[in-house]
Amino acid sequence: MTKFLARPLLRLSVLATLLGLSAPASAWWDYGHETVARIALDEASPAARAEVRRLLRQGELLDTPACPVATIGQASVWADCVRRMGDRFSYTAPWHYQNVDVCRPFDMASACANGNCVSAQVERNLRLLKDRTLPRRERLQALLFLIHFVGDLHQPLHAGDRGDLGGNRFRAYYSRIQSNLHAIWDGLLAERSISTPPGEARGLLSVLGRDERSGMAQGSVEDWARESWEVSRRFAYGGVLADPCADVPAEPPVITQAQIREIIPVVRTQVTRGGLRLARLLDEALN
Repeated sequence: MTKFLARPLLRLSVLATLLGLSAPASAWWDYGHETVARIALDEASPAARAEVRRLLRQGELLDTPACPVATIGQASVWADCVRRMGDRFSYTAPWHYQNVDVCRPFDMASACANGNCVSAQVERNLRLLKDRTLPRRERLQALLFLIHFVGDLHQPLHAGDRGDLGGNRFRAYYSRIQSNLHAIWDGLLAERSISTPPGEARGLLSVLGRDERSGMAQGSVEDWARESWEVSRRFAYGGVLADPCADVPAEPPVITQAQIREIIPVVRTQVTRGGLRLARLLDEALN
């Protein structure tokens, strides 16, 4: 068991899933978001890394003491933490996902009305972070949203679904644990996948050469969205149904241990992609 699993918030999230309750709305839970952010910080240029840390030291400007950003781990989940503040940040709720139908041709525009989707917010906050004429508070907030939303975009069920709230309404078993497809991918699969040796940020990177890392970081935000949507179709829904668009069975399907072992490399790749692509965006904005 990794040190991340010992954290109280994560233990509560796992307990909620074990009891069959609704999972947290955040993609990847804390462990996944932290891993994406740590990969990005490791892979960013020294100049961008220094600028990230300089901005994080100004966390008091946010006036969100219950949601600190002193570390990259805290920064990675700030966008979820502030959602608990009610009206102050309630407008950000639709920025964490885009429900693009996996049973139709890819169509991001239909899920991104008025910029209220995760892809549009990755691009928007990248622009804000680049703009050095903005107040420090605005650029810090843009950094925090960017870190989090790149992670969200690489959780497949934040990029594609079947009209079931990103799999939240799709009941399923993770081995013997009854939950829903969204919670399984957010937490149980993510934790198993990231902690599988070689685990955590450095372990995920250790299996990739420099050229592989560079290639994985390429593409546009829309390319990444389409890729995550395809992973949702093929592996999230296709991992439990022979046809990802077949009728959902009355009895919740079971993701077996054999299926879990097949999906683990997919989840590890998604988390690594998110970290490497975030590093590229940080370099672009902060160098």
